[in-house]
Amino acid sequence: MQIKTICILGGSGFVGTYIASRLCSNGYKVTILTRNKERCKHLLVLPGIQIIETDINLQTGLEKYFNNIDAVINLVGILNERKPKSEGFRAIHLELPRKILNACQQTRVRRLLHMSALNADAGTSPSDYLRSKGEGENHLHAFAGKIHVTSFRPSVIFGPEDHFLNRFAKLLKLTPLAFPLACPNTRFAPVYVGDVAKCFVDALTDKSTYGQKYDLCGPEEYTLKQLVEYTGQLLQLKRHIIGLPDFLSHLQAIVFEWFPNKPFSLDNYNSLKVDSVCPSNHSQPTALETIVPSYLGNNCSTAKVDYLRKQHHE
Repeated sequence: MQIKTICILGGSGFVGTYIASRLCSNGYKVTILTRNKERCKHLLVLPGIQIIETDINLQTGLEKYFNNIDAVINLVGILNERKPKSEGFRAIHLELPRKILNACQQTRVRRLLHMSALNADAGTSPSDYLRSKGEGENHLHAFAGKIHVTSFRPSVIFGPEDHFLNRFAKLLKLTPLAFPLACPNTRFAPVYVGDVAKCFVDALTDKSTYGQKYDLCGPEEYTLKQLVEYTGQLLQLKRHIIGLPDFLSHLQAIVFEWFPNKPFSLDNYNSLKVDSVCPSNHSQPTALETIVPSYLGNNCSTAKVDYLRKQHHE
């Protein structure tokens, strides 16, 4: 199966920026569907890219833009929802993949790469986020014979403009002296966004990846407390990180549910009940300490544009 043209959903985001950049540098023609074209301005420095503003939740629209496309990459996801009873999670993580799959079948797109999450499981995962991710993943792979599906299940992803270390950096700057941290002993194996992008692009034409689900982790494991302490050290902030016991972690989640943009939710708390780590043979090569000091605390948007320009010239 020859692949030359690719459509990305969620291409304007953190991971999407890296994947789009790598695809364009490899000579692919890339179309990005987005609800807001302004969010994709940083991608215009890339050769061979097309930005289309549309409602990705309309299957008819997906079918329109999947015509003459060889492969689709779905990166759309949310960490928190506004709608009650998991409706937001299910709409994005289950219903949207269903529409994407149907649109692929209608337009004869045979290759689909999907962003899932480590610990995603429709039956046993402790949070609505992880269960909905598992449902969407299962639905796509149920049609693996007709559509060549590959799913990727990363631990927390780091890199310029990540939504993990940068969030803690902002919170540490706002918190004087002591920082109360929920679920401090949960373990992570952070994976570099560049490694994640490489896995996606390499899998496009690799038949051995058809129907597979890949856990993606970095080479080292850390507790959440260790990661937050490391962030504070890089920022040269003297903060005492206070690890909260479980009942206070749960209480913090209840309180933060009512804050704007939900900095920490009950569903986030439930997700943190399980470690986000992989078997050792699933690790990607790039260590956190080799990348994070180069960007943490810098202007993120500038870092992103500089990265894209560098990729274009290379």
